[in-house]
Amino acid sequence: MKKKLTTKTIDALAPAVGKRYEVRDELLTGFMVRVSSVGKKVFYLNTRIDGRSRRIKLGDYPMMSLAEARQTAQSILRDISLGTFENSATGSTGRSVPVLKDVIDQFIERYAKPRNKGWKETQSILTKFAPLYSRPIDQIHRRDVHEVLDRIVANGTATRANRALAAIKKLMNWAIDRGYIDVSPIASMKPPTKEVPRERVLAHEEICACWHGAIKEGYPFTQFTQLLILLGQRRGEVAGMRWSELDLEKGLWTLPSSRAKNGTAHFVPLPKLALDILNSIPRFLTSDYVFTTTGTSPISGFGRLKRRLDVHVGLDAPDWRFHDLRRTMATGMAELRVQPHIIEAILNHKSGIVSGVAAVYNRHLYLDEKLEALELWASKIETVTNDVSSIQPAKTNDRPTSRAVQPFAFNQPV
Repeated sequence: MKKKLTTKTIDALAPAVGKRYEVRDELLTGFMVRVSSVGKKVFYLNTRIDGRSRRIKLGDYPMMSLAEARQTAQSILRDISLGTFENSATGSTGRSVPVLKDVIDQFIERYAKPRNKGWKETQSILTKFAPLYSRPIDQIHRRDVHEVLDRIVANGTATRANRALAAIKKLMNWAIDRGYIDVSPIASMKPPTKEVPRERVLAHEEICACWHGAIKEGYPFTQFTQLLILLGQRRGEVAGMRWSELDLEKGLWTLPSSRAKNGTAHFVPLPKLALDILNSIPRFLTSDYVFTTTGTSPISGFGRLKRRLDVHVGLDAPDWRFHDLRRTMATGMAELRVQPHIIEAILNHKSGIVSGVAAVYNRHLYLDEKLEALELWASKIETVTNDVSSIQPAKTNDRPTSRAVQPFAFNQPV
């Protein structure tokens, strides 16, 4: 709303219904009064300093008169143009409101990085709000966020829009704690789409086809895929496996808390079949990574690997993901009558069967029980994968081609 601000006009402004609103002055660019739901009226100056948008609080009305507020705003604008604003003696060099891009940078450095191993994903998701980067954070409205989310949904990634909303909500709450805003403009905003929990479990013939399809891949994707099936651990945790985490003599993989998704160290007993696979893997000189093509970083390209395995599983089979292998293992173990709390322990789930007070006091690692369950599952996999007659002929039309990986500078396994 834009009006010629006068004392009479300001006195007549009604309290906001719901969100606060602003009335901009027609006489002085950037000068405005903001009205809250309780009728509080505050003078502000919106301007740019060093190329960045800033909002400067001038004072509360009527403690500060309209004439005083306009004169103060003009004085600040003059100091900014002369480059002396930081040394201004007017007393009105209040803290300016940072733009969204600056808040995001601070949020990542001061909050996300120290607390969340997945901060890079959060940082990537927040780039979706690039159209709002130059906007002062207290000028970002609910409608602005909806427009960004609508664009994400229109690109066919509705669940990604849910993640974007969750990320910007967390950022807004952090901005409240920092004093940048008083209330979140997107509080109680509903996710763009309702997510349905996945229930996909691979059938025996699909497991068999996936296993034998992986064999055709060669190192490192053969062993990587087979361990995903056998151990039921998260894709990124298996892909980043280090030799220093493995005790092949004791048959134990110790996943440190720094690499575990839930931040809790995880101990995975290795069944004999998994040990045989690990002992067959060549090692890069001076590299600690088990699965690598460079020696300096873990493997990637999971989407391309998945498309190649799809050919073997069946192009007309229901969609599956690597994460479904965890559910497949858990379901298979339940069928083998493994106790639920042992399955939860193998999956490294923090909340589950053992929770609350029991989770606080129960620090037993269940290593023997986990090993017994994993051996049962490995035996089941051996039976399933030996039944090659259950594999359906793969369709060869439009088959994805894989780039041959040629590892170099290997040591033999020790």
